[in-house]
Amino acid sequence: MSAAEEGLGGGAPREAAAGQSPPRERGADGPRAQLPPTPPGTDEKAGTFPAAEVKRRRPDEEEGEGVALLLTEAEGDDAEEAEGGRGGDSPAAAAVLSAFSALRWWRRRRLLSVSPSPLGTQCCPSAPARSFVHCCHGGAKMAALAYTLGKREINHYFSVRSAKALALGAVLLLAVCHAVSRRYQGDESCEYLLSSGRFLGEKVWQPHSCMMHRYKPSEAKKCLEDKHIAFIGDSRIRQLFYSFVKLINPQIKEEGNKHGNIPFEDKSSSLKVDFLWYPEVNGSMKQRIKSWTEGSSPKPHIIVAGAATWSIKIHNGSNEALTQYKINITSIAPLLEKLAKNSDVFWVLQDPVYEDMLSESRKMITNEKIDAYNEAAISILNSSSKNSKAKVKVFSASRLIAEETISQSTDGLHLPESSRETNAMILINNHCNKIMKPIDGSCCQPRPPITLIQKLAFCFFSLSIIGYLILLLIRRNNHRKNKPCTDMESGEEKKPATSTPAVSTIETLLQSLCKLGVIMGYFYLCDRANLFMKENKFYTHSSFFIPMIYILVLGVFYTENTKETKVLNREQTDEWKGWMQLVILIYHISGASTFLPVYMHIRVLVAAYLFQTGYGHFSYFWIKGDFGIYRVCQVLFRLNFLVVVLCIVMDRSYQFYYFVPLVTVWFMIIYVTLALWPQIVQKKANGNCFWHFGLLLKLVFLFICIYFLAHSQGIFEKIFSTWPLSKCFELNGSIYEWWFRWKLDRYVVFHGMLFAFIYLTFQKQQVLSEGRGEPLFPNKFSNVLLFISVVSFLTYSIWASSCKNKTECNEMHPSVSVVQILAFVLIRNIPGYARSVYSSFFAWFGRISLELFICQYHIWLAADTKGILVLIPGNPMLNIIVSTFIFVCVAHEIFQITNDLAQIVVPKDNAMLLKRLLCVGGLFSGLLFLSSVQ
Repeated sequence: MSAAEEGLGGGAPREAAAGQSPPRERGADGPRAQLPPTPPGTDEKAGTFPAAEVKRRRPDEEEGEGVALLLTEAEGDDAEEAEGGRGGDSPAAAAVLSAFSALRWWRRRRLLSVSPSPLGTQCCPSAPARSFVHCCHGGAKMAALAYTLGKREINHYFSVRSAKALALGAVLLLAVCHAVSRRYQGDESCEYLLSSGRFLGEKVWQPHSCMMHRYKPSEAKKCLEDKHIAFIGDSRIRQLFYSFVKLINPQIKEEGNKHGNIPFEDKSSSLKVDFLWYPEVNGSMKQRIKSWTEGSSPKPHIIVAGAATWSIKIHNGSNEALTQYKINITSIAPLLEKLAKNSDVFWVLQDPVYEDMLSESRKMITNEKIDAYNEAAISILNSSSKNSKAKVKVFSASRLIAEETISQSTDGLHLPESSRETNAMILINNHCNKIMKPIDGSCCQPRPPITLIQKLAFCFFSLSIIGYLILLLIRRNNHRKNKPCTDMESGEEKKPATSTPAVSTIETLLQSLCKLGVIMGYFYLCDRANLFMKENKFYTHSSFFIPMIYILVLGVFYTENTKETKVLNREQTDEWKGWMQLVILIYHISGASTFLPVYMHIRVLVAAYLFQTGYGHFSYFWIKGDFGIYRVCQVLFRLNFLVVVLCIVMDRSYQFYYFVPLVTVWFMIIYVTLALWPQIVQKKANGNCFWHFGLLLKLVFLFICIYFLAHSQGIFEKIFSTWPLSKCFELNGSIYEWWFRWKLDRYVVFHGMLFAFIYLTFQKQQVLSEGRGEPLFPNKFSNVLLFISVVSFLTYSIWASSCKNKTECNEMHPSVSVVQILAFVLIRNIPGYARSVYSSFFAWFGRISLELFICQYHIWLAADTKGILVLIPGNPMLNIIVSTFIFVCVAHEIFQITNDLAQIVVPKDNAMLLKRLLCVGGLFSGLLFLSSVQ
């Protein structure tokens, strides 16, 4: 039997040879365990879960598919599950099924092997037939039977469809709650930036509901160019002045007259920052402020003022001093309001003190007195703002920061440097975010303007929804007309002349577009409309490794037997993609990129995806020899559909979703390499070493081209800077990001292709033993190779963990990443028992891994992956649970929509397909034209 007939292609065959029925797999003790019949009323297509995974084969499934569509190929039963939004196993019931997980060990030991009969075959041959009582494992049988029935009962109530309905209800409820909250509490994030927040960790401040950008000196200079900034107040304001100036020039030193004015000027940006020594709110301060309002002195663009502790100290904390403070600030408030019409004016409230550390001369400065002065300032400034359209911004977040850090003060009065830096960063975010518009600085940023293309997309999806609703009404009316009726005289039921037609292509199309429109609306609300809150990431070891342990435990609990035991079979590659995708998601949401050892291992996971791309597509083309345009369009559509829609709806460039352009380009490289003359496929090469040698020459030529491009950045940039490629691969007007991403994993796809060629050749020559439970090679050789693989795997991990410089490690990565990938493949496939099982939990996620990777940008993370989406403020753990649940449901639904639309948009008829391609080309031409003119 040929390799193609054996279904070896892509490492993950989906069917037996054409015209043959798949062989019945048997366990060690007889037929494999079968599940009892589905309870009455259970819809098997409504969705099942990993632990109860039951897959069916379609007659039109193709061999050699494997991982050929990296991350998302939905052939065979995946496509069947996607039909009409039905089917699919969901980890949403994982927590519910965990109560049964203790029984999994017994099941893996094959203590029970249930036959098609109600009670099953005896596990103890010595026990009387049909006797559970005398069987030594009768308790295990009953427990496993209860486990199976329990799973089915749970699946009856917790299907994928019901999970998605619950997610939709949660989204609507949360959207209403956030809209009402913003309606009554205001949606001005600047107020939250200045008034509230919390520490995520040491020195990491998180404002309430928004993200704070950390400005670099170059960014600060660009924002504050030609500006004049004035700090006016006491010694605490002087320290804030120095911290602010250090954001512009980190080399500045705190020196000069402590009780006098201190100027600073940056000539390169024409920026001037002054500190004016006015330790009390009195006539002198009023006169200075009045000179700005009258124009006798240049009016600053930003004014930061505040004072009180000096008055408390000089007047020994007397009540008369507080009364005079109220009088003075009342007279100054109207002047500040007048300045606030054209300038940013901040009044800094007094920070608490650490009374135990105060010197004797400052003992009268108590927190009780400070609170009294702050209350007076807030009351007077707020009442003054009510009578004016302009508003003095009360900076009260400084007090919250000081409450956490004042114990680190050296004198009990002045804040430590890290706290002052945070205060300065808040001030510059308040002023510069609306000017610089940093992605990770959502505080004080207005909602981005809606582009013409976005408006057209909104109209398109709105019309699709309306069209689908109209079609539903027409269909319902037809159904009522065709409903059977009973003849009043004879009492016989009369059937309608015509039956209700099946779901039409146009209805499937409108239904898919309707659902996609609703989902895109959710994307826009999450990451563009500022309806939901966003927070910064903060990395801790526990935030990364604890979720890793949790998903590992779940993955082990949901272990099943594979349908095939070949190397990199379909279930195994789905599992591989699934656990890697979950690790990458945890890596992104925990902000683990700041920890270099984790970063280097994640780079290997990304390389492993590309390795599967080379392996899977090469296997398909080598075995099937199908180089038709239909295959190419199917792959390109499934890889790019979601990204193209997001580029339109979210107003982002194609290169922004860097991984999809990467796998798309590599797919085309693989296709061109193998499709060019001479086309060498397995059937042609059978028994002829010349063709094998010819294919090796093709691969060597590909390697040379990759090596040449990797060392010729100029040529690479010329190729991809040419219109229209520049529209796809430029990011912010530069091709550098695409160059960096391509170069980082430039050899791993070639390695995947070479591995596929060697493996399929060995398999054809029957060098490998791929039976259930059998080692891949003879025992001694398998043990040696397994030992070498484990050592290689650990050696790479030790090297990656010892990396000190990210740039140097990235330079080494393209050459050494394949070591750990191959080591993992061999460890996973040499032992027969490891090759015969897989985790259905991980495999479920593997089938939707592309959608998970792309959707995370906007509906799980936020601010284009720079932050975290906050659906439930104030409870980070509950927020992660809810947002993750919705995120997974949305990704699964998009996976099904993509497969439904692929059947419509990419027909098998070549003539019709060419017409569709012309339409798509016209559509993209129109989009390019609109993007250039808006």
